[in-house]
Amino acid sequence: MTTAYFTHPICIKHDPGPGHPEQPARLIAVNEALADAPFDKLLRAEAPEATTEQLERIHGGAYVASVLAAVPDEGYRSLDPDTALSPASGEAALRAAGGVCAAIDWVAAGKAGNAFCAMRPPGHHAEASQAMGFCMFNNIAVGARHAQAVHGFERVAVVDFDVHHGNGTQHSFENDASLFYASSHQWPAYPGSGAATETGVGNIVNVPLSPRAGSGEFRAAYSDAILPRLRDFEPDFLLISAGFDAHERDPLAQLNVTTEDFAWLSRELAKLAASVCGGRLVSTLEGGYDLQALAASAAAHVTALMEACP
Repeated sequence: MTTAYFTHPICIKHDPGPGHPEQPARLIAVNEALADAPFDKLLRAEAPEATTEQLERIHGGAYVASVLAAVPDEGYRSLDPDTALSPASGEAALRAAGGVCAAIDWVAAGKAGNAFCAMRPPGHHAEASQAMGFCMFNNIAVGARHAQAVHGFERVAVVDFDVHHGNGTQHSFENDASLFYASSHQWPAYPGSGAATETGVGNIVNVPLSPRAGSGEFRAAYSDAILPRLRDFEPDFLLISAGFDAHERDPLAQLNVTTEDFAWLSRELAKLAASVCGGRLVSTLEGGYDLQALAASAAAHVTALMEACP
């Protein structure tokens, strides 16, 4: 087995408008970085559209319908000040969530050892009934509930290393002890949530990091806080919100993390998954807005996932 790679061309056509940081070129850069050797062994698949049933495990039916109804036939329409839609955005959002669910299906069935979903729009800011921060549906949270409902995995964990706190994922998990959410993120920064005191029902771990924290503090957040708590939770399936905007080159934040830091963390998460949940791991793209840093970091992340496959 090896790593599965889910993406879809429609996700490039999702266009939030000129000058928007969550630009189509992000996904083009990731796809190009993973196009050639040593990535020719990836199991490549097109992401399907999420079903209404899958989405409604996290989002209310009225919200799902309202988001899809807001997609314009031409031009742009905004769901919030940061989240703009173009004609392709509805299908792209459905495939971004559906790709995570399909990747979980493949890993659960043993068709792939683990998986990376190169999708956009991202998802971790989307709350149950609120689009936020470039996000329409919460792809990773939809996937977590899919793993439980369809495959019977009782305990599902999400680790989020995007530079911004995943308020939407925390919002969906914080009252359910069968779900675990851990996040490292810059503080203060958008969206203003993620204080260390936000612990849910003991299933939430937030490690806020100061601007310019750098490699040492980033790695310590995982070695000292997140990885031990994740191991204690003993998940049956591990999901990753893989945002690469903590990188030192990124224009939207200032954490000064390096590509090698992402490689190190990816290896650590894959090792932990191997030891507690049979290696069952699915990762999906969140942020990352410097194209060079995003491409290099995504390649380092996927390399670590491929190395972890038996």
